[in-house]
Amino acid sequence: MWHIMSHFAKFGHTEFIVACGYKSEYVKDYFLRYSALSSDFTIDLGSGAVSPINRDSPDWEVTLVDTGLDTLTGSRVKKVKEHLGGERFFLTYGDGVSDVDLDRLLAFHQSEDALVTITAVRPTARFGELELEGNRVVDFQEKPQLGGGWVNGGFMVCEPEFLDVIPDQNVMLEREPFSMAVKTGSLAAYQHKGFWQCMDSKRDKEHLENLWDAGNAPWTN
Repeated sequence: MWHIMSHFAKFGHTEFIVACGYKSEYVKDYFLRYSALSSDFTIDLGSGAVSPINRDSPDWEVTLVDTGLDTLTGSRVKKVKEHLGGERFFLTYGDGVSDVDLDRLLAFHQSEDALVTITAVRPTARFGELELEGNRVVDFQEKPQLGGGWVNGGFMVCEPEFLDVIPDQNVMLEREPFSMAVKTGSLAAYQHKGFWQCMDSKRDKEHLENLWDAGNAPWTN
């Protein structure tokens, strides 16, 4: 989450609303203790007064809303409506990083006059790709980027009216709300051909950590 939020902050977006659910207590505890965890400090054990040393806290405003353990993605967004102030907003999941240019994404969304714009990505294939002629391999690509279908990479821009499209019952964002936007021709796709990587598995986690440790994390550029 910190990596995703840091990416948004690079583009000047520093007000965040986190729709908490699973392990929300850990997420809340992380932000409550963020300053202490990221900085040195002196504590007076008698009074409990804490004096930060070399404070390293970003100038972010983070609102944490417990939207329920079993709430689906669409309903999580609906439950934070009161915190959005009736304004256009970015929306993303908490499980993927990218070097997507958020300024260009926003400009594209505005030019399309869409209700919602999603960032479409083509992830890297998990296995090598073979091109065959008969029984002979004529081309081999080690884990190429998928050349076919695009997938939803998150990093969305939504108009406030989109919240009215989300039903009151417990729904997934990717089903009823998006289906309705598709039917009305108001769902646009910004094609991002740069870096994007989800963190859905241990393999994904290790891959991203290796990029970070090597100083080669594209989402930080």
